[in-house]
Amino acid sequence: MTISINKKITGYAVVTESEHKELTQQSADIHLLGEPLSRPDKLVGNTYKIKTPASEHALYITINDILMNEGTAQEHRRPFEIFINSKNMEHFQWIVALTRVMSAVFRKGGDITFLVEELQSVFDPKGGYFKKGGKYTPSLVAEIGEVLQEHLHEIGMLKRNEPEAHQRAFMEAKRKEYTEQQNTSGSHTASGFPEGSQLCTKCSTKAVIIMDNCLTCLNCGDSKCS
Repeated sequence: MTISINKKITGYAVVTESEHKELTQQSADIHLLGEPLSRPDKLVGNTYKIKTPASEHALYITINDILMNEGTAQEHRRPFEIFINSKNMEHFQWIVALTRVMSAVFRKGGDITFLVEELQSVFDPKGGYFKKGGKYTPSLVAEIGEVLQEHLHEIGMLKRNEPEAHQRAFMEAKRKEYTEQQNTSGSHTASGFPEGSQLCTKCSTKAVIIMDNCLTCLNCGDSKCS
């Protein structure tokens, strides 16, 4: 490559071979995220079935894992590849593209947990939908992100962020108290939360009620008064 110098040269320095090697190594250390993983002949994994209003047919998501540091105290599983299969061909193009990109990220090594948040933050311009249990899902891509999150929970790459036992007991008590106050013991939705519950901005579940003049989520415990 030819470089044109339009200004007067006021000085120069020669880089030695050792300095060149050091600079090259520093550059590699900065840009290299991890050693790419090679595929073994056999992998273990899980297959998840999801059925959403966004697709006429169910989607089957298979995530295969590679076993790292086998036979040592640091033995663990990490995702290596992902496949999505369905009878519905409407989303075929972008699903194939998405799974190939995700598999490439898996194989690159390093931290891949960021994919969960990236996928779950995708919103469908046509609008999302509510899943069984009253949880709002903004898009089909976001639901794929939820499946990945569940898989990472199962193999130990992500910790479950669930209320502790005393928090669950408190929420159950609040739910019972609310039902008794409203005198609507039978007025619960299919999700098990009182009818008229609002959508929680933290866990995206229709489980927010007004208790003691305060908005409280009976699913995750989030409260505007805490």
